[in-house]
Amino acid sequence: MQKGLIGKKLGMTQLFDANGNVVPVTVIEAGPCVVAQKKTVENDGYDAVQIGYGDLKASKVNGPMKGHFAKNDVAPKKVLRELRLEDCSAVNVGDVLKADIFAEGDAVDVRGTSKGKGYAGTIKRWNFARLKESHGTGPVHRHGGSLGACSSPSRVWKGKKMAGHLGNERVTVQNLKVVKIDAENNIIAVKGAVPGPKGGIVVLFDSVKA
Repeated sequence: MQKGLIGKKLGMTQLFDANGNVVPVTVIEAGPCVVAQKKTVENDGYDAVQIGYGDLKASKVNGPMKGHFAKNDVAPKKVLRELRLEDCSAVNVGDVLKADIFAEGDAVDVRGTSKGKGYAGTIKRWNFARLKESHGTGPVHRHGGSLGACSSPSRVWKGKKMAGHLGNERVTVQNLKVVKIDAENNIIAVKGAVPGPKGGIVVLFDSVKA
């Protein structure tokens, strides 16, 4: 990873490319982010930088975090994320990273928290097919069906696709193209959808499969 930013998902819209084709994009307010801490092999066992996004009132910061920000002389931030960059020497504590660290045409991965959908059945959660609507199926058309053999192994295998909690988990969408950048307003438009609701926090970084 060479660079990364924390941002906020603003929503989706569409842009037109040079040929007049419609491109669906997600608009992200990416940055400004401040480098709040640098980790080194000598002190922490690995190289990384911690970046912060979103201003926060000092009255809403607890004691340990006040000390953390004060130690590095950085204003309190709402969101902190750690990035393991290939060259951490290129940035220093207090540096401000903005949307212009990326360029149009770059490939990025976007990581966020997916929308939580609560308890969901097998059809919604795993795309199961419904059972027969007639011929003795009974009032269980949307149930999961058989869970396995009756005698061996006489139990349900771990990881069996069943009803349960859906969403609200970390998701990374890979290899999205940066379509447009508004450096003045720290806005990045990436092709396609990214995880989470409007206003959700996301992290953009170099695509690992570009």
